[in-house]
Amino acid sequence: MSLDACAALVERGDPDRFLAAMAAPPAARAMLFPLYAFNLEVARAPWVTQEPLIAEMRLQWWRDAVGEIGEGKRPRAHEVVGPLAGVIQARGLPVVVFDRQIAARRWDIEKRPFDDLPALIGHLDATGAGLIWLSALALGAEPGMEPQVRRVGLAGAIASWLLAVPDLEARGRYPLPDGRPAAVAALAEQGLAALRKAKGARFGAATPAVRAAWRAGDILKLAAKEPDRVAEGTLGTSEFRRRASLMWRVATNRW
Repeated sequence: MSLDACAALVERGDPDRFLAAMAAPPAARAMLFPLYAFNLEVARAPWVTQEPLIAEMRLQWWRDAVGEIGEGKRPRAHEVVGPLAGVIQARGLPVVVFDRQIAARRWDIEKRPFDDLPALIGHLDATGAGLIWLSALALGAEPGMEPQVRRVGLAGAIASWLLAVPDLEARGRYPLPDGRPAAVAALAEQGLAALRKAKGARFGAATPAVRAAWRAGDILKLAAKEPDRVAEGTLGTSEFRRRASLMWRVATNRW
């Protein structure tokens, strides 16, 4: 039942990762849904309250919960923590990667701009790229795959971030160190460069985890060509193209 709860959370809150997980074999879904649900819970923790101290407490709760799992303690009674503990313990996932994800979410509380582009890239590496690496490990990725997996994860994180810019700005955040079109295009090009470096990589059983970034290429190409679309909120592709591109990758066993 807890796994079903994780899947339901992801379906409601993270439709792209839900589709990618549903396209994976059932055994892979059992690994992916708890990780995606954890990511969703941590990502939204700073947004459920206007009180910074309460938001900090929520993030600390997750740091403590994951730390306890890493120490082999009984998982806390929570619909996501239980399944998450099963994945972490079964696959020996590195708790430090989870910790970095949680720590990075403090940006959402602080309401301050990123100091520069490397600071933003560091944030996206800790969150989006960190999640895709944990997901790949859960599906059997070898340690040597980390650089390539993280490149795909970073590209996916940049694409998702650019999609989220209008909403983040509406919530009083400063998502881009430099929002001028040339700088936005350069950020998209950085994501495309990461994808090019990963081109041809083979991920074996971990392919369904990497496939969660399947939309990155289309989104980044459009942002690089027409950066004004980012601020306008018109960066997304059609629903048909979104689903069709995923199905093509599944059918051809590509990420």
